[in-house]
Amino acid sequence: MFRLVRFWSRRWARGVATDAGGPSAVGHVLAVDAVAACAATGATVGDVARLLGLDRSGASRMVAAAEASGYLERRRAESDARMTRIRLTAAGDALIEAAEQWQRAAFADLTADWPDDDRVRFAEYLQRLAVQVGA
Repeated sequence: MFRLVRFWSRRWARGVATDAGGPSAVGHVLAVDAVAACAATGATVGDVARLLGLDRSGASRMVAAAEASGYLERRRAESDARMTRIRLTAAGDALIEAAEQWQRAAFADLTADWPDDDRVRFAEYLQRLAVQVGA
């Protein structure tokens, strides 16, 4: 399990970020992905911190950098004007789409010599595990 985590942590964000503007965009990919995970309600900095395993200060800096690059926007919550919600911009949506395309391509490359049934079953198990851990 640790080898898989190390493998993906070194590759997925960097792979997408290369297409999105280079190594400095890795933080943008992570912040945008965390905000996208909360898309139904709109994310808060606290949500981003929790999802990325960071403190609020670190998450706030990542969100601010992604916002400055045009991937995120902050808006007052409709239900409580004291609260700020973070949402994806059109550029953020495009970055998420690029991330998903990269992940699909990487999965296809890594499992290219597997029988189709095994690929489908493994993808289903990965999705099940992600739901189970709340990812």
